[in-house]
Amino acid sequence: MVVERLPDAPTARIPTRATDGSACLDLRAAEAVELTRGRIALVRTGLKMRCPAGTFLEVRPRSGLSAKGVLMVNAPGTIDHDYSGEVKVPLTYLFEGSYRIEAGDRIAQIRLVDDLPVRFEEGEVPAQASRSGGFGSTGR
Repeated sequence: MVVERLPDAPTARIPTRATDGSACLDLRAAEAVELTRGRIALVRTGLKMRCPAGTFLEVRPRSGLSAKGVLMVNAPGTIDHDYSGEVKVPLTYLFEGSYRIEAGDRIAQIRLVDDLPVRFEEGEVPAQASRSGGFGSTGR
């Protein structure tokens, strides 16, 4: 997969896995940002990425940040195969005050996903072995 560091982002870092067993690669901030409640910051990674045809990148939040009140507002995010702009991560803070992201901090995770082709056909959905209700219908 092709990754380009942008010339105006000297602190940009190529995504890496934290451990051999990590399912995703860590995305890091290329800038310092002060997150405040009620505002969304598009945090720069300083990277452009191009994934192979037939795939896309899924951007996921980091559990360690969510435990501190930092949320990725469009989780999970999608980077399409044909997107060529800088990857940015939309973050917000839940609590009073602020939370500071420093350049180099891990702010999200990415993983490469197969983009399986799908074609919808209108028809009747079979009732056998199905359930309905959604939104907590299976219990707690």
